[in-house]
Amino acid sequence: MIVIMGATGTIGSALLERLVDLGVPARALSREPEKLRDQIGEKGRSTIEVAFADASDPESLRRAFTGASQVFLAMTNSPRQVELETSIIQIASEAGIKHIVKISSPAFEQSSPVAVASWHQEIEKTLSESGLAHTVLRPYAFMQNLLRLAPTITTQNVFYGCMGDSPCNFIDCRDIADVAAKVLTNREVSGQIYTLTGSEIFSYPQIASKLSALLNRPISYINMEPQILLRNLIEHGHMPPWLANHVVEIQTMSTVVPESPNDTVKRLLGREPRTLDAFLHEYFR
Repeated sequence: MIVIMGATGTIGSALLERLVDLGVPARALSREPEKLRDQIGEKGRSTIEVAFADASDPESLRRAFTGASQVFLAMTNSPRQVELETSIIQIASEAGIKHIVKISSPAFEQSSPVAVASWHQEIEKTLSESGLAHTVLRPYAFMQNLLRLAPTITTQNVFYGCMGDSPCNFIDCRDIADVAAKVLTNREVSGQIYTLTGSEIFSYPQIASKLSALLNRPISYINMEPQILLRNLIEHGHMPPWLANHVVEIQTMSTVVPESPNDTVKRLLGREPRTLDAFLHEYFR
């Protein structure tokens, strides 16, 4: 049995769909099981068991892990991430879980520190020291996060950032989910650390050009100083300060540390990753 933590998240929900297509049984966890059952729908109910669990409630996790052999661990980034995921790993070990697949983040260089990446590195260290078999997936920027730009694109024909014209790796969360399904169902490719990207890199000005052509109207990218963007995200985007700081750190990192795509998704799945053009057409058209 595979336990899915983060089943309502962007990656977790896509993973559930993939496991349903494959006919692989899984137990999906949520603090709101009824909503998750509605999300899964009739098709998924034959293979997906839904159970209540709360990451901050150890007893609910022990019940949810009973009889399972693998855990897919994908939690929304938060200041409590290290505390919660460390506890989950310990409880999983005590419950007899044999293999954990963790969604992490790229190991960014010290020349451009990213706080959330340091949280994931600490959790990875705990996982490595736990004695459990584990697979770590380190995806770069989610294409789905570009949807955060939609409000100002819709109302102002513009979006903002602090990346200049630096190219960035993007990956569709559905490709991350497909890789997760692969390592959960194929021991031959589990037990590794995989850095995941799409097949191309793009700058924000290039994305603005793509959106202009797609929407048939001029879309502009306005570059800001990092501190100005930070204030804008907090005051106008209503982001919590830690998340706004993370967005700025990620974008600043891309101007300092060159990014380039790899072929990991293609090697694991036997196909090319989903393209940014296809994503933009699907979600912005």
